[in-house]
Amino acid sequence: MSQLPRLISILTLLKSRRVLTATELSDKFDVSVRTIYRDIQKLIESGVPVITLEGRGYTLMDGYTVAPVQFTEKQANALITAQHLVGQSNDSSFVKDFEEALTKIKSVFRSSVLEKSELLDNKIHIFDTRQESISSNALSEIQLAITHFNYVEINYRKADDPNISFRKIEPCAIFSTENKWILIAWCHLRKDYRAFRIDRIQHFKILPENFEDRKFSIQDYFNCEKEKAYRAKFQ
Repeated sequence: MSQLPRLISILTLLKSRRVLTATELSDKFDVSVRTIYRDIQKLIESGVPVITLEGRGYTLMDGYTVAPVQFTEKQANALITAQHLVGQSNDSSFVKDFEEALTKIKSVFRSSVLEKSELLDNKIHIFDTRQESISSNALSEIQLAITHFNYVEINYRKADDPNISFRKIEPCAIFSTENKWILIAWCHLRKDYRAFRIDRIQHFKILPENFEDRKFSIQDYFNCEKEKAYRAKFQ
């Protein structure tokens, strides 16, 4: 990749992410870190307000905007396909937020790309093979609680259990399996990490108080769960 396309790509990445390191950028574009230093300096000289955060990386000054990004037809098609997949989610807040975001993205499509994407939209169908259709409307709020480290109070009902339990939790991460969203959180009742199906949360309240980041790693969590399952198998 020549310098100009790389500069445009770096600017797009800086706009889409809060902080990027020179090492991350060099790995991304398969160039040396020294080349990235020169690229960043070139952006600064051209008037782009790139800020260096000592020991962290690069970011853009708040409020800086760039010209609308032009999407290729394949990129637009990927977004349309993603819309159909998102539509299978059982959480209405997630579906609504994605559709609103996609509407904004479509506003910068070239007319020819928009026409083709609308044609493709009518030629995609996702079969729903779910055995149960419990819906939820909490995912978007819970995502905010995760990134802002807010305590959450929930009323939760386990499968095949008519009783509802009250929990105060620290939301850490989410994952999806078989069209079900699962929340991993530190449970103050159990004094340990627990997994909660979001569609089984009967009521939730995001509290204004913040909890201290436990540096939770979802990769370490899954590795630990696999190890537990392996040990249980041979006990």
